[in-house]
Amino acid sequence: MSKNQILSIKEEDTMLSENLRDVEKKIEGACIRSGRNPKEVTLIAVSKTKPVEMLQEAYDAGAREFGENKVQEITAKYDQLPQDIHWHMIGHLQRNKVKYIVDKVKMIHSVDSLRLAETIDKEAQKKNVVVPVLIEVNVAEEDSKFGLSLEEVVSLIEAVSKLPNVRVQGLMTVAPFVENPEENREIFRSLKKLSVDITAKNINNVTMSVLSMGMTNDYEVAIEEGATMVRVGTGIFGARDYSR
Repeated sequence: MSKNQILSIKEEDTMLSENLRDVEKKIEGACIRSGRNPKEVTLIAVSKTKPVEMLQEAYDAGAREFGENKVQEITAKYDQLPQDIHWHMIGHLQRNKVKYIVDKVKMIHSVDSLRLAETIDKEAQKKNVVVPVLIEVNVAEEDSKFGLSLEEVVSLIEAVSKLPNVRVQGLMTVAPFVENPEENREIFRSLKKLSVDITAKNINNVTMSVLSMGMTNDYEVAIEEGATMVRVGTGIFGARDYSR
């Protein structure tokens, strides 16, 4: 490896580390503005399409929570990286792929049907694990997005609560991409209100301890409205190359 290549790698390491620190500072600032403890908010480094080397850099800079959109990326990266990483499945999950990750992920953020929840439960029983899940809500009702309408959430949660190897721990949404993050404030507020309403129902085996909402362009607003997990990719790793 040439001296220039080594210098380039070091510069990339430094940039990624600085990006991570910058995001963490912005999370802290949003918490202070809304009277929250920064420890209430978990930063998930969204590493989809990024090579293992970049994930290792983020790990070395302190990241432990990583989010992936595709099952094949989790399974490919899982054995190549430190085992104390917590993996989050944040993308749409097909039922025929559940078996590959059910014992590898800390949480599945994208449960949007009873059939998917039942498959997770069945595969979790085979592996003798209990899987924490979030119910995905399409608050903005975008045709291009997965997730339930606000009105459909409670009935699904009541059904999923009866599955022994699945635990509903909260809600997730993917807000629209907007230039001005303030435009998404009402979406985050609506999801928070729904979580409060569900908490009041005291459904067995269900907690609303997690609100997964907010991404690179709007996570500060999401935190101000109650997010406990934010999913930041570009803000840490830079723009993605989808041709990989």
